Amino acid sequence: MTRILCVEDSEDNLFTLHKRLSLAGFEVKVAANGEEGVDWAKTLLPDLIVMDLRLPGIDGWEATRRLKSQPGTKHIPIIVVTADTSEKSREKAFAAGCDEFEMKPVNFEKLVKKIHSLLGR
Repeated sequence: MTRILCVEDSEDNLFTLHKRLSLAGFEVKVAANGEEGVDWAKTLLPDLIVMDLRLPGIDGWEATRRLKSQPGTKHIPIIVVTADTSEKSREKAFAAGCDEFEMKPVNFEKLVKKIHSLLGR
């Protein structure tokens, strides 16, 4: 089963991501902040990470940079999911190393297609 790590600080968004992705057939683990997300990614080595940008502690940009700079986690695709609609935010996310970008509110059909595409399915 494909393992996805969701890094999101909003309990409502995290609940929705977890439920919808689980119903789509993924094994979902969660982290509530960037530091926890980086730690879980190193431990779990998920197949893919869904990362919010605005997180307490280290933000999603920094968490993505850290994961993409480490040999053990740099191969893990990261989809940024954010409510920040600015082009600057998008550019900064790709510069940090994200593989895809999705706006909130999340279109789950589109998100699942991106997941499958990144995982080569």
